[in-house]
Amino acid sequence: MTSPSVLSAPPSTRDPEWWRQAAVYQIYPRSFADGNGDGVGDLAGIVSRIPYLRELQVDAVWLSPFYPSALADGGYDVDDYRNVDPRIGTLAEFDDMVAHLHAAGIRIVVDIVPNHSSDRHEWFRAALASPAGSSERARYIFRDGKGENGALPPTDWTSIFGGPAWTRVPDGQWYLHNFAPEQPDFDWSNEEVRADFRETLRFWSDRGVDGFRIDVAHGLAKDLGRELPSQAELDALPKDGSHPMWDRDDVHEIYAEWREVFDGYDPPRTAVAEAWVEADRRARYASSEGLGQAFNFDLLEADFDADQFREIVSFNLALAAESGSSTTWVFSNHDVVRHATRYGLPPRAGRTEAKQGKQWLLSGGTEPQLDAGLGLRRARAATLFELALPGSAYIYQGEELGLHEVADVPDQARQDPTFFRSPGVDVGRDGCRVPLPWASGGPSFGFGANGAHLPQPAWFGEYSAEAQEGDPGSTLTLYRNALALRRELQSGEELEWLDDACNGEVLAFTRTNGWVNVTNFGSTPVDLPAGEVLLTSAPLDGGRLPGAATAWLRAA
Repeated sequence: MTSPSVLSAPPSTRDPEWWRQAAVYQIYPRSFADGNGDGVGDLAGIVSRIPYLRELQVDAVWLSPFYPSALADGGYDVDDYRNVDPRIGTLAEFDDMVAHLHAAGIRIVVDIVPNHSSDRHEWFRAALASPAGSSERARYIFRDGKGENGALPPTDWTSIFGGPAWTRVPDGQWYLHNFAPEQPDFDWSNEEVRADFRETLRFWSDRGVDGFRIDVAHGLAKDLGRELPSQAELDALPKDGSHPMWDRDDVHEIYAEWREVFDGYDPPRTAVAEAWVEADRRARYASSEGLGQAFNFDLLEADFDADQFREIVSFNLALAAESGSSTTWVFSNHDVVRHATRYGLPPRAGRTEAKQGKQWLLSGGTEPQLDAGLGLRRARAATLFELALPGSAYIYQGEELGLHEVADVPDQARQDPTFFRSPGVDVGRDGCRVPLPWASGGPSFGFGANGAHLPQPAWFGEYSAEAQEGDPGSTLTLYRNALALRRELQSGEELEWLDDACNGEVLAFTRTNGWVNVTNFGSTPVDLPAGEVLLTSAPLDGGRLPGAATAWLRAA
């Protein structure tokens, strides 16, 4: 293992504003790199790929859950918030990884999953072993059932993953789980729960973690003291801060307490909220009194369309100015179909979409028909557009290789509870979680010595990091060049639209330092403004920008 001392020196680690314009690379640990050959990605695998991350020139990595877990939901069912899953590593290995990342100039953000624990968490085991009304059960949301002997659930609510949102325990009570039954919801009105999570934030901050990504940040506070509504009634209630389940105003009391923890460190620890809320309610999560930043998924949900992109960018920059934060830009993550595939499918308009980001449902890759080449061209163009924007950009592992969704994972190999709880409706999220291809061949395309925990398709070889290394036209090279240039050019948090160059198919904007971005959303080549061409997502066509392409220029 390389000593951290021989890696490149980090940027100023005391810069409290580093997150505002950061490029953050999301690692789904079980599918990134396998260091011990057991088929599951691990911390040793991450350390082995730090030179790759450094060459990519990302500012930080975000680790999806690496905690002990039964994997009922890919690690988002947490058994112990202050430990590492033995299949992934140890606390000592975690500390070693942090040291190597920091020595390479890369900060680390970790996932915190506060809405629910796993059903194997020591608190939930204690709740099951204790009677109704006990302090152990008060950490979760237990209710008596309805009907004769309480045999019916308290409500007809449906979980996010499909199926009932209540599960009965042996003594007859029911517990709430907004996700899988293995993920019981905490009761955040309980001070013991609140204090324990503050201690968890300190635990990881003390180990050198630079920030936190907060899962289901809009779901913690609940008001279930009233007569519980039916599912239809619940769905009809406005999400204006008073909803009994989602985006309640009092959730921000929790985050004000967390901000005190974050600000107790020098530099302060950062946080970003995963909050699927109405756009006009996002700013409060991103305020300096709360988490400080919130995910903006608006581009992720848009078609490859100039008018949609302009409206979204303008709105979110105004929203960021309102909160005093910087906005975030996301096209892919562990919960959604990869954007190279989305952009190769028919437009979203008029199609059935799932909530919570699980859109563009696939049926094995045959219907609707994927235009893979068009999808990748559009994804490359969209990525350059994203990286030219003010704010932080979140990159999901494998998008820098141009990976498509693996739509044909066999049913018997699937792991996502969404698939099992919504049979025939939602194929789940396994297709974006297939382990990465590092090599052009071998038992797992270089992921690990003895295969991968999800099956990899044969076409992965041509998309592998090895196959793209040294190819000036590869997607990997494009990302490296773009992220390196972005470090040089990124400044300020404003942009100006170049209205003379914008129309229904072209968007152009400039940053304060003369950095110009032009994106052609159409199919016909267009002229570029005067200036030095710095980078393009596709070769120019006689000096003109082809369709589904982006160019960066330095203004003349």
